[in-house]
Amino acid sequence: MADRSLRGIRLGAQSLQSEEGVVFMERRETFYHCPACNHETKLMFALDAEAPQTWECRACGEQAVLQVDGKSVDLEETEEKAGRTHWDMLLERRSREELEELLQERLAYIRARRGEGNDPTHEQIGA
Repeated sequence: MADRSLRGIRLGAQSLQSEEGVVFMERRETFYHCPACNHETKLMFALDAEAPQTWECRACGEQAVLQVDGKSVDLEETEEKAGRTHWDMLLERRSREELEELLQERLAYIRARRGEGNDPTHEQIGA
């Protein structure tokens, strides 16, 4: 057993498992055509997976379009919802008047601390 040790093998570089008894998922070839550079990309998807309508072209980075029976599919016009910003979420919780009041309270607090000279966030120059 000692002479069958893993001496000299690159760990992680090679798998010690065999593919014996493994049943692979059925796959299908899917083609994408890039109108910008006339490049065709071939991808493999599981048979039951829905292929996306567009794929980034590997040659130029533009959007390649899914090909079905040698023809480009008509792209569905989807209304993508714009992402909410922090400001949008804040406005959902508070009105502008409340925010203005909170700002004024906070500014007064900071100014009072700085006036007393005990604000650790405000460094004294030459101290």
